[in-house]
Amino acid sequence: MSAHPPTLPPMEVGADTAFNPDFSNPVTGSANGHGLDGASESHMPDSEPAPAVQPLDTQKQQDTPDPKTQKEVQEVLYSDIGISTLLNRLKASIASARDFASFLKRRGALEEDHASRLKDLSHLTLQNLRKGDARHESYQRQFEQVMVANEKIGEHGNQFGLALHLMHENLLQLANKIEGSRKTWKQTGLAAEKKVKDAEALADKAKSKYDSLAEDLDRVKTGDSGAGRRFGIKGPKSAAQHEEELQRKVQAADADYLSKVQTAQGQRKELLSTHRPQAVAALLDLIKEIDAALTMEMQKFASFYEKLIVNNGQVVIPQPSKGNTAQSSSINQLIYHINNDGDFEEYILKHRSKIPSARSELKYEKHPSLAPSQSQVTTSPAAAAVRRPSVQGQTSQPPPSFQAQPRPQSTHLPTQYQPPQQSQQPVPQTNYQSYNSGYSQQPPYQHPQQSYPGASTYSPVADNPYQQLSPDQPRAPPAQQMPHQTAGIAYGGNAPPPVNPVFGVNLEDLFARDGSPVPMVVYQCIQAVDMFGLEVEGIYRIPGTASHIQAMKALFDSDSSRVDFRNPEAFQHDVNSVAGLLKQFFRELPDPLLTRAFYQQFIDAARIDDETMRRDSMHALINALPDPNYATLRALILHLHRVQQASEANRMSSANLGICWAPSVMGPHTGNNMADAGLQARVVLTILDNALQIFDED
Repeated sequence: MSAHPPTLPPMEVGADTAFNPDFSNPVTGSANGHGLDGASESHMPDSEPAPAVQPLDTQKQQDTPDPKTQKEVQEVLYSDIGISTLLNRLKASIASARDFASFLKRRGALEEDHASRLKDLSHLTLQNLRKGDARHESYQRQFEQVMVANEKIGEHGNQFGLALHLMHENLLQLANKIEGSRKTWKQTGLAAEKKVKDAEALADKAKSKYDSLAEDLDRVKTGDSGAGRRFGIKGPKSAAQHEEELQRKVQAADADYLSKVQTAQGQRKELLSTHRPQAVAALLDLIKEIDAALTMEMQKFASFYEKLIVNNGQVVIPQPSKGNTAQSSSINQLIYHINNDGDFEEYILKHRSKIPSARSELKYEKHPSLAPSQSQVTTSPAAAAVRRPSVQGQTSQPPPSFQAQPRPQSTHLPTQYQPPQQSQQPVPQTNYQSYNSGYSQQPPYQHPQQSYPGASTYSPVADNPYQQLSPDQPRAPPAQQMPHQTAGIAYGGNAPPPVNPVFGVNLEDLFARDGSPVPMVVYQCIQAVDMFGLEVEGIYRIPGTASHIQAMKALFDSDSSRVDFRNPEAFQHDVNSVAGLLKQFFRELPDPLLTRAFYQQFIDAARIDDETMRRDSMHALINALPDPNYATLRALILHLHRVQQASEANRMSSANLGICWAPSVMGPHTGNNMADAGLQARVVLTILDNALQIFDED
């Protein structure tokens, strides 16, 4: 039997196949004579296609089996490892078939997507070509034919993709079928092999027992004192009794050994004559079938691919087919036939009918009442030489009514005029002397001083209610400048320090000082947001007013017991500023809420892909936090859980809250690793998604 799977000769471009997509539909030309006619049969002109493989006679010589090789193959196939070897080979063939089927599926999808996009692009371009604001003439005619060629190429790709999808389905269906047959023969063949091996193992065990008893009997007969035990239930046995007992055991072991050997021989004979040949033959058939199918589909793919390239080449550069000498234009020739000068002339001539009727020559005619008498007409020789006929009779001097009169000089301005005081810089005065040398230059006009009651002089450095920076004071970059404080309490200058500071103090110090595991500022802000901000869109994302935040911060640093956010007037009805105050409190903690000591452990836990393991790891880290940190984190997370429950109104999902709160509760990410920013958000998101599992809600 041959060890090589059957092969197929290379497919001719025009040959019929089991699924032969029609890639050669003609393309109808346009009336201008530059269309693509397309060939009814796709083939290379005046030359035969190069063979994809070697000639068949040479291939047959190479496929002639070698007797020595065949003998060695048969020895392996019908040995004890034959079935397992064939099973592994069949498994590899099935895997290869599935891999190629997956390739066909992906390649078909790519071809169909490319074809669809190419056809859509062609349709869109054709629509744009036919619009009134685009070029027409030869450009439109030739480019339309190019787009028709593109559509044809897209249609070829679509048919090629459909053919690949059908090949993928056929090959995958065959691979699944072969896999089922492989499992059946694996169970049958290996079970027969195991049965023989078990019988031979029992025979070997019976032989060992038989040999041991025979050796003991031989030592008893020769008088060896160490031949087995000689003690019975009723006391020591005599040598004759011992020998008789060993004789009976040897006979029984001999009969058992003989029986098991005969059984093992019968089962092996049956295996070699029936079970193994059947399994080997069946597995060989399966291997040949799957290999031949894979080769067939690969050759079909190569043939269809060649046909796709040839047909696309026929579209790009049409070649005359057998019996048809008509020559069609290639895409390059279509583009070359665009006549820019002719298009320009044709476009201009289209507007020839829109030329307006000729108007009479425009003439200057003086009104009769202003025309001078004939006796006053004097014409200089130079003026007569260049004078137009239509203005004959005009004088070279302007009429008396157009003679320039001297401009009266103004001596003073109206007393009611008050110039606007826009700047302290003097307004530059215009020197009118250059316009008329007959006028005397007037002194610059001086603005009168304001004399009405209550008038004051404007100064750009006058006091205003907003804080201003001195010219020498350095300014922050525009992205870091904060709005000036317009209300509230601000620290700085000679202002006294906070009486009972809350911001910038460790949670443990606040707990030791105030006796509350959750700071009062956290409690008040959470209470205010729960009462007035759960349905505010963008809560914790939209920043509050800086002046309001600073004012509320000063109140808490002064005496937090006097603050009551149950009344919205206490925070000027600005709940976004309350949310910003809460985030600022956590940002200003000397040690972040999740602590620097556990930072890396939280980041490592965030890298765990399994959700349950990631939650349990973070739960253990949270339980290890100091008591004030744990209590404050619990209050904050349960509050954020209530916020995300109202996400339909406030648009703040768990992911948004995780991004907003990660820097505040974990502090800035370490080093230059920007990936920590995403892991920080994942830490907060994991805790928030499992809030009720990590913390009890009571």
